[in-house]
Amino acid sequence: MAGAPARRRVELADLVRTAGAGYRAAHRLTRGQHRALRAIGACRTAALGGHTESCDVCGATRIAYNSCRNRHCPKCQTLAKERWLAARRADLLPVEYFHVVFTLPHALNPLAQGTPRVCYDLLFRAARETLAVFGDDPRHLGGEVGGLAILHTWGQTLEQHLHLHCVVPGGALTRDHAQWLPAKPGFLFPVRALARVFRGKYLAGLQEAHARGTLRFAGGVAGLADPAAFQAFVRTLRATEWVVYTKPPFAGPTQVLEYLGRYTHRVAISNDRLLSVADGQVRFRWKDYAHGHHLKTMTLAAEEFLRRFLLHVLPGGFVRIRHFGFLANRGRTGKLAVCRTLLAAPPPAPPAPESVAALMHRLTGVDLTQCPVCRAGRLRVVAVFRPGHLPVPRLDTS
Repeated sequence: MAGAPARRRVELADLVRTAGAGYRAAHRLTRGQHRALRAIGACRTAALGGHTESCDVCGATRIAYNSCRNRHCPKCQTLAKERWLAARRADLLPVEYFHVVFTLPHALNPLAQGTPRVCYDLLFRAARETLAVFGDDPRHLGGEVGGLAILHTWGQTLEQHLHLHCVVPGGALTRDHAQWLPAKPGFLFPVRALARVFRGKYLAGLQEAHARGTLRFAGGVAGLADPAAFQAFVRTLRATEWVVYTKPPFAGPTQVLEYLGRYTHRVAISNDRLLSVADGQVRFRWKDYAHGHHLKTMTLAAEEFLRRFLLHVLPGGFVRIRHFGFLANRGRTGKLAVCRTLLAAPPPAPPAPESVAALMHRLTGVDLTQCPVCRAGRLRVVAVFRPGHLPVPRLDTS
């Protein structure tokens, strides 16, 4: 007796296809949120077109649909991530690397929902300037630090948790480019002092944004449009301790790349965490970091799940991975060359070009060009079909 067919894995796209249209009709969404829902729902379906492949030995056919490539789609990040990582390998130096996390108080969440671009840009700026202040201080390093910062806006249950992950080489380049100044082994900067400077810089920038009129106030924060109320709000934020923490240094460049691979192209929730989408309910796994990192299960109404997911759709064109200091895009090539000379490190080999099929074979061991039926032939593209059209040639389903 044949075994039961393998159960299909549930995907975010399933929820979007069943509940997305109703949610869009009932709620006011940004252009980016509309675009994300449309893309996720259409990803790898005939709506985006694709091609038909045929085996050159047995003649078996297979349809391959196009991906949406939206950066919020859980299925479309692997290729972008791996190509980005290949480029980052050339940036690594033979020094200790540190992981610094800057977190915004939850009291700022409603303000960020109304004006995400301003609040997120300010988070990058305040973190970058804070690290620069400590790097320039001769009591710590005395030169220009560098690094990259990755914005995450979510927690495990998809609620807002605005924080910036920074990966920082342990050292600084003097302003005259004459010396590399190494950090103390296992230590970069004091975190309590970092947190206070970060708080001051963020709040100063927030006040500037209010004075310029670039903040939007609606809903529960509508009253903050009044200058006196806004200043009282800022005083409350200034009276609280902000959170900046550092994790243990990475063991080496390989560990840095492994970390970046997990964090850079992550979306708010992966398909792996979804357990079921049925009867208007979504069940998913989450990790409770506050209680021993235990895995737990949460069930949300589909509408609430989509509301939380859409909180993390970024404004159009917003860059969520940024380089700063001597790793900033402007001047990075030249400054990295100086750093390697001072560290007596050889220049990196340029990344070799890699096709999609070769990349997937390296990552998963699956050969996309091998015929899954006879295992002897190779799949060749025999027809291409446009978005919204049926595959060509039509498959024999008799």
